[in-house]
Amino acid sequence: MVDMPCTSLPPVTSRANLLAKLSVIEPKAHVDFMLWGGVSANAMQEADWVANLEDVVSEGVGAIKVYMLSGMDTFRDLDVPHIEAVLREARRLGIPVGVHAENRSMVLAITERLIAEGRNHPLDYAASRPAAAEVSAVAQLRDLCRHTGARVHVVHVGSGEAVDVIAAARDEGLALSGETCPHFLEFTQEDLVAQGALLKTAPVVKSGTDRGRLWQGIAEGEIQHVATDHAAGQWPDEKHTGSIWTDYGGVPGVELLLPYLYSEGYRKGRITLDRLVDLLATAPASFFGIGSRKGSLAPGFDADLSVIDEDGSWTVRAAETHNLNRYTPLEGRRLSGRITATFVRGTRVYSRGVAGAESFGPAGFGRRIRRETRVDV
Repeated sequence: MVDMPCTSLPPVTSRANLLAKLSVIEPKAHVDFMLWGGVSANAMQEADWVANLEDVVSEGVGAIKVYMLSGMDTFRDLDVPHIEAVLREARRLGIPVGVHAENRSMVLAITERLIAEGRNHPLDYAASRPAAAEVSAVAQLRDLCRHTGARVHVVHVGSGEAVDVIAAARDEGLALSGETCPHFLEFTQEDLVAQGALLKTAPVVKSGTDRGRLWQGIAEGEIQHVATDHAAGQWPDEKHTGSIWTDYGGVPGVELLLPYLYSEGYRKGRITLDRLVDLLATAPASFFGIGSRKGSLAPGFDADLSVIDEDGSWTVRAAETHNLNRYTPLEGRRLSGRITATFVRGTRVYSRGVAGAESFGPAGFGRRIRRETRVDV
């Protein structure tokens, strides 16, 4: 588990904020975890923002998160000059920067116009965040990567054309990469019409062509790994406000990441088993600087593994998940394979019996893991 910096108040933009978050997480953690650090416009208003960045990096955060477009007053987005400043500092400190990549001015202009016209349909929300906004932002990040030499990572890529930009940058030798999420691999705007705010995310799901390009990207290594962008709003209130514009944008994802990609990726022949392991274990462990102890089953590594009953199949039911807010756009989906056990450092922390009875390891067993390696670019 690697948790984003903006999921807590205060966000993880300083050592004090990081320690405050740890005081809540550590007594509860069942599995090992890392934290992202972050730099927001709020944080950059402080004269000592560089010192704060140095502090969170010294605390072993896995990466630094910034937004080109944010809807959070507590973690505001950065303009391009400020992102460039963060990238230069991150390169000096040897840590990657993950970026929410959407063109702020484009999205806000379209949003303002649609709201003024009284438009309030899921497709209106989709229209406010077109693929062009994502592609434009990723192209800006490519240029910034070229100018600064920093290690830049595009989080939750939803556009096929954005994959093209990332792939071309990597062919150029730039240190630019990307990740996508199960909801972009599974759903399109037709599903957004059917499910409404339940499937509202940022970026938004796009076309079947985009979806196919994303599957190609993860199969061929153009997309580095798959993550969740896990963001569960308070259910059901925040997903049913009466307006697509004020409904919460985000879906739970952590629990279904491996089951979904195993079933719909590997078992359906879209990716190999080796690629599944790389996407969910080896590549992210390397990205977060812990590839010498996590992400592989080898002598000297932590014995972290999931046991899957390959003959099992099951239907996703939100009521049977373990999220505090139990909803999922995958409701009713039949998946192949069932996780029956999870081990952390060789200790079983989860078991599922034949009759479906579950048991869990103790809270507090999970440890914070610190980044071990610098990024040299």
